[in-house]
Amino acid sequence: MVRCFSFTATRDSCFRYSFSHAGLRSSTTDLGDGTVMHVWVPKSRSESKPTLVLIHGFGANAMWQWNDFLSPLISRFNVYVPDLLFFGDSYTTRPERSEQFQAQCVIRVMEALGVVTAMNVVGISYGGFVGYSMAAQFKERVEKLVLCCAGVCLEEKDMEDGMFKVKSVDEAVDILLPQTPDKLRELMKISFYKPTQRVPSCFLNDFIRVMCTEYFQERKELILALHKDRKFSDLPNIAQPTVIIWGEHDQIFPLELGYRLKRHLGDNAELVIIKNAGHAINAEKPKELYKHLKSVLVSGNYSNGCKKD
Repeated sequence: MVRCFSFTATRDSCFRYSFSHAGLRSSTTDLGDGTVMHVWVPKSRSESKPTLVLIHGFGANAMWQWNDFLSPLISRFNVYVPDLLFFGDSYTTRPERSEQFQAQCVIRVMEALGVVTAMNVVGISYGGFVGYSMAAQFKERVEKLVLCCAGVCLEEKDMEDGMFKVKSVDEAVDILLPQTPDKLRELMKISFYKPTQRVPSCFLNDFIRVMCTEYFQERKELILALHKDRKFSDLPNIAQPTVIIWGEHDQIFPLELGYRLKRHLGDNAELVIIKNAGHAINAEKPKELYKHLKSVLVSGNYSNGCKKD
């Protein structure tokens, strides 16, 4: 049977139009070592505006996760939205799978694009791991950091201790990289505080086919690298002002990891807890998330504390 319509592919095209209409253009850069990075970059860069890098997490490509935030942010920043390796049009033939390597590739592509000044970085979930590593490795390149539901403080033993809904990394892979409608429903259930009910299997199968099958093995290796031998004691400290934003009912990276990170960074960080939200705060509470991004990045409000929204 010939497929005549794909809701997922159509929506992806709509997001592509939205990014272009907002003032960004698609840019692909060959870094010369088997690594190619795709980034949405400003059509016209303004030297008077600061630079902002938005880094996505697992799931669909960068467009799906940051579309709702483009218009208000582009008016105030030179916004760059990269696809991390093995998402969108970014990939590498190299064997590295760590967030440290992802961070190095983001910095390298920004330099290739002519951005050599300090930047503001916002990372959600896995993107927060990459953003944190950018701040740790390239101290002079990251000015402010916002981490959204990013469990950078997790340890390998946390899973054994029962912190997570899943009991093993393999179980986590099955949910985070869903290959069946039931697994995608399970991912939606633990990602949202109030997940959408009764989504037809045909829509879920379409999303899986378009978004979840390419680079499956490589994405699995990213998850394994994130977890294997991870120790909180090995996490470097960072000096940049950091705001940690967390969904109150996050079931993927429980809120305890947000408190742990706040303790780790001390007075240098602020923890903001968004009520009635799960892990996918960018999709579930976009207005609340933008309010805090504006407060931190535009207004410069930074209280060095902990608060609930």
